[in-house]
Amino acid sequence: MDRLGRDGGGGAPRGLTPEGGGIESRPDTQGAALDFSRIHHRNAVSNATPSAHVLVADDQSDVREALRLLLKGEGYIIETAASPSAVLAAVQQTDFDAVLLDLNYARDTTTGREGLELVSELQALDATLPAVVMTAWGSVDKAVEAMRRGARDFIEKPWDNARLLATLRTQVELGRALRRARRLESENRLLRHDGRPELIALSAVMRPVLELIERVAPSDANVLITGEHGTGKEVVAQWIHTASPRAAKPLVAVNLGGLSESLFESEMFGHVKGAFTDARADRIGRFELAEGGTLLLDEIGTLELRQQAKLLRVLESGEVERVGASRARKLDVRIVSATNADLAAEVAAGRFREDLLFRLNTIEIRIPPLRERRDDIAPLAEHFLRRYAGRYRKPLAGFEPEALAALEAHGWPGNVRELDHTLERAALMAQGTRVRAADLGIRGGGAAGRLEDLPLEEVERVLIRKALERHAGNVSQAARALGLSRSALYRRLQHHGL
Repeated sequence: MDRLGRDGGGGAPRGLTPEGGGIESRPDTQGAALDFSRIHHRNAVSNATPSAHVLVADDQSDVREALRLLLKGEGYIIETAASPSAVLAAVQQTDFDAVLLDLNYARDTTTGREGLELVSELQALDATLPAVVMTAWGSVDKAVEAMRRGARDFIEKPWDNARLLATLRTQVELGRALRRARRLESENRLLRHDGRPELIALSAVMRPVLELIERVAPSDANVLITGEHGTGKEVVAQWIHTASPRAAKPLVAVNLGGLSESLFESEMFGHVKGAFTDARADRIGRFELAEGGTLLLDEIGTLELRQQAKLLRVLESGEVERVGASRARKLDVRIVSATNADLAAEVAAGRFREDLLFRLNTIEIRIPPLRERRDDIAPLAEHFLRRYAGRYRKPLAGFEPEALAALEAHGWPGNVRELDHTLERAALMAQGTRVRAADLGIRGGGAAGRLEDLPLEEVERVLIRKALERHAGNVSQAARALGLSRSALYRRLQHHGL
């Protein structure tokens, strides 16, 4: 069996080729601490995991060379390092599928201390990176300690080629499976359905909007979608994503208005285990989840200036660094933002960074409020009625004339979202085959004049609607008028379906 290793005194190793033919051990003629040259063996018929990228670390140049030849013959892409510092530098610069590392680096010691500390540091950098350790001075105690610190397996020198290859192949596959499982777990928790939504817009005022959406969607340009609360900005963002070349990749939506400052970095950029008190496991941030796809930054106008600076840095560099990590990751993500705020006015008031606005609004799309697109009220209402009639198994065929008139006469301060919730209520309340005006639950202007006759829940709803009407749907201004924070008003709007 082919073997390679050091003699008991730590002298030059004895060598055989991986294929079994004898060769002399070759010194590392470059004498460099780190060799970043990638070796692509395209013609080899290999049993290795395709395109597996492995870092080989040993302070002996002939050992590195023998392992390079062995693994090259199996189709691996190899990089080598000669010291713990070089290993850490390589891992911080490149994503590897596995690391095969020696435990001894200092010529005057056989304790394995350097290698064991390196295993711990690699585990802290990337807990999913498989580390297979090896040493000519192996013992059960060292193997146990290395495994305790995070190593996946242990190889003694002189090694058996077949066992080394089988061990490395297994660890590469397990490492990739672990990374896939963690990513899928995060996607299942955070990703929303990204099928193309039905965009109902028949009114004349929406025609230029649709034309602009169709022109912009196939590009990679960042888009800023503006409009009042509930106008359908997220639906437009979904349409842009699914009409783009990124449609097969994820669309990740995050409501920035609901993120506290303390959670912003962890949610957006992710964190590593131990980065802070409650960081019990690695977490993938929204930017990484959106890799290759689109990230929707909803309610971008709610970001505080400190958070704006952190977001701007990522947009400028294209790199994300997890909280507690020591290296950044280059990402390919398209940014679509949405807000009901007047960001130009926010910039003038010093509440929003102008340089961030320039990064976000390569193209700006304004969605008109529902009161400006009256021709869309009836088709939207019919669409929602069909949806909720099917959901609640109600035999509803349409609207009574007075119900349709009430829908078209209403001011809709909550826009399309309010219409959606109104039709859900109507579907539940309707007793016949057609929706009546009373089923809609739309109160006229006189209803608010007798607040003392209404339950507390309805009083709050009426006051919020009036504040939105008074401030033309501007949530920030309505929140100030009601004595609420923007995030508190957002929660109440969601609760009341406005």
